[in-house]
Amino acid sequence: MNAPVNPKKLIKGGLHDWEVVIGMEIHAQVTSRSKLFSGASTAFGAEPNAHVSLVDAAMPGMLPVINEECVAQAVRTGLGLKARINLRSVFDRKNYFYPDLPQGYQISQYKDPIVGEGEVLVDLPEGESITVGIERLHLEQDAGKSLHDQAPNLSFVDLNRSGVALMEIVSRPDLRSSEEAKAYVTKLRTILRYLGTCDGDMEKGNLRADVNVSVRRPGEPLGTRCEIKNVNSIRFIGQAIETEARRQIAILEDGGAIVQETRLFDPGRGETRSMRSKEEAHDYRYFPDPDLLPLEFSQDFVDGLAAGLPELPDAKKARFVADFGLSPYDAGVLVAERASADFYEAVARGRDGKAAANWVINELFGRLNKEGLGIDQSPVSADQLGSIIDLIGEGTISGKIAKDLFEIVWTDGGDPRAVVEARGMKQVTDTGAIEAAVDQIIAQNPDKVAQAREKPTLLGWFVGQTMKATGGKANPAAVNALLKAKLGIA
Repeated sequence: MNAPVNPKKLIKGGLHDWEVVIGMEIHAQVTSRSKLFSGASTAFGAEPNAHVSLVDAAMPGMLPVINEECVAQAVRTGLGLKARINLRSVFDRKNYFYPDLPQGYQISQYKDPIVGEGEVLVDLPEGESITVGIERLHLEQDAGKSLHDQAPNLSFVDLNRSGVALMEIVSRPDLRSSEEAKAYVTKLRTILRYLGTCDGDMEKGNLRADVNVSVRRPGEPLGTRCEIKNVNSIRFIGQAIETEARRQIAILEDGGAIVQETRLFDPGRGETRSMRSKEEAHDYRYFPDPDLLPLEFSQDFVDGLAAGLPELPDAKKARFVADFGLSPYDAGVLVAERASADFYEAVARGRDGKAAANWVINELFGRLNKEGLGIDQSPVSADQLGSIIDLIGEGTISGKIAKDLFEIVWTDGGDPRAVVEARGMKQVTDTGAIEAAVDQIIAQNPDKVAQAREKPTLLGWFVGQTMKATGGKANPAAVNALLKAKLGIA
């Protein structure tokens, strides 16, 4: 059944409006110290062919042995996707011939995957959300890597990745724009990182996407799809979808037909290029791998893994809204990374949750982004930031002084309370001292006084002058109250 069409998500062609339909196949490298069917290391960055066992190299007589931790990681991921866990699954041979596939086939899963149908809730701008159906998750081994830039007349093969465990997570064609697709991959990556089942490092190829794109007139049946292979950044995913959708629209509006094929996205040229005709399942001649028995485990095994799962992003977001009074948007920003959520919670514990969120999102995240740092590299700890918020709440420092204090702690470190004492940064709350400054400014500016009585918005100018005269240390509330009284502004 077709979902209602959102006119805002249609693409305008030369003749018609078009709807883009997107399905995703995400390949996520399983977090595991050893490969799916061998004990070889999965460590990144080693010399070519340094982490290759006889199994990975497909030496005669070598038999695969399943890695139990990879199975557990796939089950954890399935649970995190609210998916059906299949207690019995089968490994199949997917036959194709590439130089970096030493066996001549890939051990994968076809009809009987380890994880069945699930779903991902994806938040979009302006409070909108969509639910993306997960069709399946199956385990498979990665291929090696062909190297074409090492010699002018030769290609080399690095088998370090050969046999590394991958989870292929296949979505239903529920996405209707490049923005939805980017938000879906971002959310899925967040879930995997929370679970600890994939580190989501797209630069290393540990998470990459095959993007299926088709277009149709609204209300019409699905069009012919093309698969864009191995897109390795969220930004490129968005660009590839936009580029491919417009290519297909141009062909259709010119009276042509879309050929089902696999394509590559070239971000430098801003185009997709044909790679090969799209294979169907029968082209791979799937059959059960005779060297591996069906994979079977008990419900107790699944329940034990479920009991050990962390609090996931959706649940954490709901709790932050309920317990700390945050807006759904702010809560969503904070839970986007598990480390960020943990940092915020440490700051907010026992304090005003909204004030803590403002400081973490605006001041801390803003500065981290500017410096290109992650939350784990923050020079300001949760305890230090919490102490700054406490000093504001006590009235010891003003919000302006707090920003100066944040800068000092960021640069020089130290206990914020001790810094305030040592540098004389305490807020002036003595109304006598503030009143003296106010009286002096009023006396020096009789023309402004007359204008302020006619136009009360000029009060802000007097506030600024008073704060300047007191080195920014005067209590803003006391300044406002005194000025209103002396200027006769209600």
